[in-house]
Amino acid sequence: MAESVKVAVRVRPFNQREKDRGSKCCIKMSGKTSTITNLDDSSVEPKMFTFDYSYWSHDGFDVDDEGVSIPSAGSNYASQRMVFNDLGQGVLNNAFEGFNTSLFAYGQTGAGKSYSMVGYGPNKGIVPITCDELFKTVESNTDPNLKHCVSFSMLEIYNECVRDLLIKNNPKGGLAVRQNPSIGAFYVQGLTKQVVGSYKAIEAKMEEGTSNRTVASTAMNATSSRAHTVVTITFDQIKKNEVGEETKRTSIINLVDLAGSERAGSTGATGDRLKEGANINKSLSALGNVISALADASSGKKKVMVPYRDSVLTKLLQNALGGNSKTIMIAALSPADINYDETLGTLRYADRAKQIKNKAVVNENPMDKLIRELKEENEKLKKALGGEIPAAAPGAGGMTPEEAAAMRKQMEEEIRAQLEANASAMADMQMSGEDRTAIAQQQFNEEQLKLLEKEKEKDNTPHITNLNEDNALSGVIHHLIQPGENIVGRKDGETVPAICLSGLSIQKSHAIFARDGETVILRPGVVGAKTKVNGQTLNGDRTLMHQDRILFGSNHMYVYYDPVNKESAEGTPPQIDWEFAQKEIAQAKGFQTGADGQLSKEQQLAQEQVLELLPMVSESNAISEELNKHKSFEVILISGAANPTEGSKGTKVMVKMKNLLNGNTWLWERGKFMNRRYLMQDMYQRHLDGDETLKDMPEEEDPFWDPPCEVLIGTSSAFLQALGYGIDMDDPILVTDYKGEDQGQMFINISPCDETGKCMGEEYFVEDSTELLGKPYHYKVTIKSCEIRDSRFNVGSFIKYKLDGDEDYTVTPTVSKSLSPEFNHSRVVKIEKVTQETLDYFENSCITFLLYGCQEDRESDVKLMKLTTKELRQREETSGNMKTNALTRQLTKNVVDESAALKTEILVLKRRNDILAKKEKRIQGIVTEWGKKPPEEQQFEPYHRAISAAAFNTGTMLKSAATVITQVIKAQKLVGAMTAVNGEPPVVSKAAGSKACVLM
Repeated sequence: MAESVKVAVRVRPFNQREKDRGSKCCIKMSGKTSTITNLDDSSVEPKMFTFDYSYWSHDGFDVDDEGVSIPSAGSNYASQRMVFNDLGQGVLNNAFEGFNTSLFAYGQTGAGKSYSMVGYGPNKGIVPITCDELFKTVESNTDPNLKHCVSFSMLEIYNECVRDLLIKNNPKGGLAVRQNPSIGAFYVQGLTKQVVGSYKAIEAKMEEGTSNRTVASTAMNATSSRAHTVVTITFDQIKKNEVGEETKRTSIINLVDLAGSERAGSTGATGDRLKEGANINKSLSALGNVISALADASSGKKKVMVPYRDSVLTKLLQNALGGNSKTIMIAALSPADINYDETLGTLRYADRAKQIKNKAVVNENPMDKLIRELKEENEKLKKALGGEIPAAAPGAGGMTPEEAAAMRKQMEEEIRAQLEANASAMADMQMSGEDRTAIAQQQFNEEQLKLLEKEKEKDNTPHITNLNEDNALSGVIHHLIQPGENIVGRKDGETVPAICLSGLSIQKSHAIFARDGETVILRPGVVGAKTKVNGQTLNGDRTLMHQDRILFGSNHMYVYYDPVNKESAEGTPPQIDWEFAQKEIAQAKGFQTGADGQLSKEQQLAQEQVLELLPMVSESNAISEELNKHKSFEVILISGAANPTEGSKGTKVMVKMKNLLNGNTWLWERGKFMNRRYLMQDMYQRHLDGDETLKDMPEEEDPFWDPPCEVLIGTSSAFLQALGYGIDMDDPILVTDYKGEDQGQMFINISPCDETGKCMGEEYFVEDSTELLGKPYHYKVTIKSCEIRDSRFNVGSFIKYKLDGDEDYTVTPTVSKSLSPEFNHSRVVKIEKVTQETLDYFENSCITFLLYGCQEDRESDVKLMKLTTKELRQREETSGNMKTNALTRQLTKNVVDESAALKTEILVLKRRNDILAKKEKRIQGIVTEWGKKPPEEQQFEPYHRAISAAAFNTGTMLKSAATVITQVIKAQKLVGAMTAVNGEPPVVSKAAGSKACVLM
């Protein structure tokens, strides 16, 4: 009978990043139902999903004395034990009944997959509890006719390559995946299958696998969150009946921790022309297609093609997904509203998976029959290998002779691989389970003794321990520092290193630890070897302190521990993690990494992305040097105003790629760079594997190549304060790049005008901007010309800008073959009625003009072409082109923006002062002229009219002056009238002593 895949979802607590960003919980659970709500858009209806289990592990728990998280009184918190009881116990029961069983963990990176599967510290996950319970049951067996044998294998799939995690050195290109011709199942050729006799042995093997995984991923620059890890436990139960015949019941338990499920769209990689070339998400995409096809088939759809062959992962999990297996999926959810899209995607994926139905059968066969069938199959395979493989005639089926020969060779390889697998299986069957287990247990005991000795030595010896972005992979590699010199380097060096590293930027003799008594000094092994201590480049001898952070090459990060002298450098936290080590590297490069409580949400996001991208950019530069691609990469910060991306606000983190031969540059979005980085890793691995096709790779497929494109030269900001006073702005404005460095100047005019675009004169000036309220207003933006410093942009240039309320950018025509382009572009802006919002916009805002330059594939300098990428990058650094650190860039840019605003303010004040000075001079002229008139012509009414005409055309200050003069006139008239009543003639004041003149 078909049985549906069991699906569970589990939501974890907020992590520190989500807390720092003030995240809110967007998930609710009630019974088996999970509801997700879009807290940023109330118009979107909450979405409900129902699963076999919905586990609330977000809050409502306490920690007991042993560090285990347990439910608080009255809470619905789902503990690790509860999850095991529901899911892991089912896996265990299925195994004892002889069914194949599989358990998948799915979700975005950091959602809690590994916590549910493996656990952390005392909070053990499904895998270790299942293994522990398995052996407890085996050890309690009292039936003398029942024997058990448990074997363990562990592999990783990264970028479609399979790596055996129980061996240190895998073949180039990974292990081959073959198909058994008799049963159709896929298997990994040569995969280690280790017999284990206890849970401790499995735990040791998992630690060994994790250690090998860490070494391999560091050497290959692989991202652990992008790899699938598959642990396979084969559980054999061999029972002898009354007549002595043995029957074997086999259960294969697959425990799969899938790669992070984040969507390409969330990183911005969707626009990259090479997005389809990356294998990094191929397995996960193929898994989704297989699940969809199986769901369709289970719902009754006819003729459904299930694409198992589309990826290595789906080949190996064919039985688990749609065949002889009882399957469980646990989907890990982030509770944070900032991860809404990814969490919704995970819920939909899980909802699709629950529709799949499998038919599992008990795997039970007589031992004699199994051995006989294997022998018969081997005989057939040997005959085929002996020459009975039909040779395809040249041209048959459209094949060339070379293709026919390649097919024959492939068939021979498949046959030999199957012979090898069959021989191994027969050898296992012919040796009793007790003998195999005894041998494995003896081997385990010997390994444990060695580990204990090394652990004791580590407690008393200075040593370094690895750091990894994946917490599960941190602290698993240890290197002891012995008295004398300890060379760090590659195994192919002239002297065998004490600490052997491999990978990007690691030299044969990279660095030397010199230990004299309790003092350990670290020095470079060769000139130019890249080593950092606490974020600073190592240029000479450095005495190490407890918990110092050391980065060898691009990504070998270690922490130094001194068990005797535990005094650390100032500012060292009690616990060192990957994020802290990356922050200090970022600080050394000049990026500000303040405490999260001191940063805005926008700054926190930018900081996260900088810390994420810095090691990736370092790695990309190292690959460029190794493959001599003549490209350099740099993390840059683009201000919101200078970033033309739709919907973009605030500072944006981007990566700049530069052609070191001709100076062309490109700005890549974070997502595009990350996609390219995976392709670069793949290219580098193919280079290590000796792939000759790389030499003939078309440039369109090269992740280091992009066609020449327009590039942002710099920006200019024209502040609008002058418009609030009816003044025009007509000054050259500095063009600065993202570093704040001078790239030229623009000649811009922004002035009040009429509806036809005719500029208004000084008579339009107002002293108080509120006088404009309620009136129509027009102003004209004119881009006259530009001066560009960099001769590379002689090809062509144009300017784009956006005004308040604009949806699209206004773009000038491109002017070619000039570094002094004349754009002569103008645009009239109409404001129907000035509001306070308009005045605020004038007072506080600016128009940002983006100057773009066109690039072309220019011929490279012959002298530069003789230099390697490494030499060119060193030359760049020493010339100062890359020397300005990010902090200086940001501060410079801020100073430039502030100075531009202050300059505009000074300009407005100067223009206002000039206009007022002219008006003052005009009034003084009237006063002087009036004062020179004979007494009989010094009439107050004409004088009042002349002063008023000048005053009321100027502004509030002069209006105040006119008001005072009016009061003086009235007062004088009143005095004159009173004097006339008394019989005395009125006295006329001299102009020089008038109140108006004193006031002016």
